[in-house]
Amino acid sequence: MQLTRAADYGVRVLMHLADADPNRRSSLTDLADAAEVTPAFLSKVLQRLVQAGMVASKRGKRGGFVLLPRARGATLLEILLALDGVPQLNVCLGPERCRRSTWCAAHPVWQEAQDRMREVLSSITLDQLATRSRGRRLALPVQ
Repeated sequence: MQLTRAADYGVRVLMHLADADPNRRSSLTDLADAAEVTPAFLSKVLQRLVQAGMVASKRGKRGGFVLLPRARGATLLEILLALDGVPQLNVCLGPERCRRSTWCAAHPVWQEAQDRMREVLSSITLDQLATRSRGRRLALPVQ
């Protein structure tokens, strides 16, 4: 189980937008630099975030991307669901239940672990992540 690159970069770019001036649009290039990803790949990720109603985009000379207010209160779980869905710890937890799940002793353990992961992802919002990230950056020694 692992987050996709799209999910990782999506969270990065949302944290960056949450920390940016809300009155200024960010260009794709600036966001790609901040997320350390190619603009072409990030463009696809941003499309998903626009479709999910977390980011607004505007074309043209004064265009760019801006975080929508709804996204600030979105939990990390909601963000992952908008991007790719939450990773499953085991295939038996997916939509096509394993025929062994009724008697397999490992199944309830996988299910509990999956449930706890969802709880953790539901316990923090984008705004909280951005605040934590800002605090950590400010605590770094000046070089």
